Amino acid sequence: MSRLNENHNYKGTLVCVEGIDGSGKSTQLTLLRDWLKSIGQDVIFTEWNSSELISQTTKLAKKKNMLSPRTFSLLHAVDFADRLKQVIAPALKAGFIVLADRYAYTAFARDVARGVDPNWVREVYSFAIKPDLSIYFDIEPKDAMDRICANRAPKFYEAGMDLKLSNDPYESYLIFQGRVTKEYKKMVKEFGIIKLDAMDSIHSKQVKIRNMLKDVLSIKGVDLNEKI
Repeated sequence: MSRLNENHNYKGTLVCVEGIDGSGKSTQLTLLRDWLKSIGQDVIFTEWNSSELISQTTKLAKKKNMLSPRTFSLLHAVDFADRLKQVIAPALKAGFIVLADRYAYTAFARDVARGVDPNWVREVYSFAIKPDLSIYFDIEPKDAMDRICANRAPKFYEAGMDLKLSNDPYESYLIFQGRVTKEYKKMVKEFGIIKLDAMDSIHSKQVKIRNMLKDVLSIKGVDLNEKI
């Protein structure tokens, strides 16, 4: 059985946020991290594709457009495995709150949207620890694209241009991220992920996240004793 279906026994707490680019998940996680630090909590932050071991290799391969969907998936799995071993697990053992900007669920959404078999991807990540709190920021691809385009154009892989869905990056983005969103929505029930409306206000979402985290920590015997 995948470890994602079993509660871990570590002292610490693992929180992950998921959602397509433009959903606001990173902003919320940054706010949560700053708040936790301000009240004296030990916090570790980790993000997708950031392992010193493999991230540069992945970036180079992406730049040269050398990756098949399955190779893309395997490289990210190696990155994830390294961060799990070197960062996430040790921090959890030490009792830290680990905040993950994207987790294994990102692979389940993106890789499947690229045509990789969903069962194969789940097997590849079967070593992943189950988060104590998983949050998915639900947003329509058009709304996410509008947010992104306020500052920049969609990126090549972000728009799924490697799949040749359309020569227009904006149209390709909507098609690809529509597929990713579909996979995320399937996972809400499968993995017990909590869905939040990404179009809600920043303050409202942050209050909800803090309350959910307080509930999780109270089960572990940790009382933040801090007014939100």
